[in-house]
Amino acid sequence: MNIQTAVLCDFAADYQGKLCFQGAFDTLFTRSFPVIHPACALALRVCLTPEDEGDHELAISIVNESNKPLDPERMPIKGNLHVQLPPNATFFTRNLIMNFQGLRFEKAGNYAVDIKLDGDLLTRIPLRLVRVNPQQQQ
Repeated sequence: MNIQTAVLCDFAADYQGKLCFQGAFDTLFTRSFPVIHPACALALRVCLTPEDEGDHELAISIVNESNKPLDPERMPIKGNLHVQLPPNATFFTRNLIMNFQGLRFEKAGNYAVDIKLDGDLLTRIPLRLVRVNPQQQQ
């Protein structure tokens, strides 16, 4: 499986096989902690080949600097992925979108969205939480 696109964003949708996303980000600013980020999306576009055929487990987790899940009771989020290409296809692409609501961050620092397939890390999307002084101009 080849991940062509992996991004955190404000909104994502699959529109007739096209991955549409808006507001890609890697940093969130806040005046205080803990903070709850109301909503965001993880947008993925994956390319599958005949070597990927079969059953797989996809796992997504948001982790802190110590690689501990942001929400240990709910993460990693796991799903079964059955891959079967159409006859005579040399590759096949799919868009995968996961919406998150009410993500709670306890402190400033570096976080990441880990995407694993069958336990192997495919990609890691960095995410930074920064505390800003309310009197500073952005």
